[in-house]
Amino acid sequence: MTITILRQNEINEKIQKQVEELFNELNSSIQQLSLTETLKNNDTIILAVCKDGDSLVAMATMVTYKVISGHKGMIEDVVVSANHRSKGLGRKLMEKLLEEGRKMRLTEIILFSGHHRKAAISLYKSLGFKLKDSGLYRLILK
Repeated sequence: MTITILRQNEINEKIQKQVEELFNELNSSIQQLSLTETLKNNDTIILAVCKDGDSLVAMATMVTYKVISGHKGMIEDVVVSANHRSKGLGRKLMEKLLEEGRKMRLTEIILFSGHHRKAAISLYKSLGFKLKDSGLYRLILK
């Protein structure tokens, strides 16, 4: 299995379909953007993927942004295929994104996780993430 950063020029119909299927394991109720649309002319999105041969079995995304308080990253859409869980792939993806964040000299990386995702929370804590004492507010603009 290999962990790499997926680049825009590597996107094809097969990869797109695999990402769609994998993301549906995370949340099938969200309408997805295509990879081409997501990565087009965008150097602020880092998509780490794990492949088993030609099959995409896990992925994690980090978006980077600059604000007055620093150059930050936000990790989203971390998913490992049900058939490949408990093999350390989530950790390897997270480590790859953290490595990229360090190279970019990010000052902070944040993520959100549902309270019911015990295994994910345990992973994030083992990597040094700490629960921030703040509230998350959301407004859906559709």
